[in-house]
Amino acid sequence: MEKEKKHIVLFISALRKGGAERVMVNLAGYFQSQGLRVTLVTQYLCEEEYELPEGIPRLFSEIEKEEETGSRVGDFLARYRKLRRIFRELSPDCVLSFIGKNNIMALLACLFTRIPVVVSVRGEPKSEYPSRMMRFLSGTLFARAAGVIVQTEEARQFFPAAVRKRAVILKNPLNPAFVRPMRRGEPDGRIVSVGRMDANKNHEMILRAFGRIAREFPQSSLEIFGEGECRARLKELAEELGLSGRARFPGAAADIPEKIGNASVFVLSSYHEGMPNALIEAMCLGIPSISTDCPCGGPAELIRDGENGYLIPVGDEEALAGRLRLLLSDPSLAERMGKEARKLLDAYLPERVNEEWLRYLCGKMR
Repeated sequence: MEKEKKHIVLFISALRKGGAERVMVNLAGYFQSQGLRVTLVTQYLCEEEYELPEGIPRLFSEIEKEEETGSRVGDFLARYRKLRRIFRELSPDCVLSFIGKNNIMALLACLFTRIPVVVSVRGEPKSEYPSRMMRFLSGTLFARAAGVIVQTEEARQFFPAAVRKRAVILKNPLNPAFVRPMRRGEPDGRIVSVGRMDANKNHEMILRAFGRIAREFPQSSLEIFGEGECRARLKELAEELGLSGRARFPGAAADIPEKIGNASVFVLSSYHEGMPNALIEAMCLGIPSISTDCPCGGPAELIRDGENGYLIPVGDEEALAGRLRLLLSDPSLAERMGKEARKLLDAYLPERVNEEWLRYLCGKMR
């Protein structure tokens, strides 16, 4: 008789187009390809989402209208009971949860069920767990988790000693679409950025920095890929700065490697990040990259300043303009930096990193 497949449940809020969501979808497909039974549980469905690999069922844990109680405490308890019921009915060999409150809810829902829960902190812990209560719960519950996955050493140090002892750092598997030969030919003069257009990404700083140097480089342009609540304001700012013809906002794109592959510079301008997928991807394509040295230390673990990229202080528009000027005015420097950045590819190959995740999780299954 065929041995029953190990069953893993992946838990996240939704599959909207962000870095953590993309990692989860990629892991889901890999786990399935390796013979695991995979189920995805999300709270809700978004309009713009990553496509889940065929054959992976999806369940929703958000309460229905008729289940709402009219009070925050009552609704929380209803969500808790529904998620607990889902997990108990699925009875997986392991639950892997991503991000903030989801991690806490997964651990609470699986208390006294004997279902192992591995939690993964995807961003800066101070942002995922901003309140005293959230920090108390994460510190207490994570110490009881089957495993804790963080992205940087700085993130691990955020937690109490009992959590740090059981926390591991696992890389983000590179999207296979970015595994391709080193680009050839001359870069096209574009400055590019990719990411959700929200306040944290601080794309406004890129616009203002480009505005400082635009006259010096008349053949250069700026393209920021992504959607979000700040997109309209960024378009307005481009007009105010006289960049409406040279700053473009194409929205979200499915073929990002093709869209940015021949760019001259990639910029990550965030106030905080975990381990930024967009920066990893750009560097693996061989694009000279500039990033803010933001917490919780992801960019600093990727970039050796001045060798394979540039790190600048968070929010420093002048520093960004200066580094853009350097890369756009010195093609040989940009080429050397891009080749050094490209060396990250070997460490982030999806087959290598996916296997590390699978090996770790299999060791936590019941």
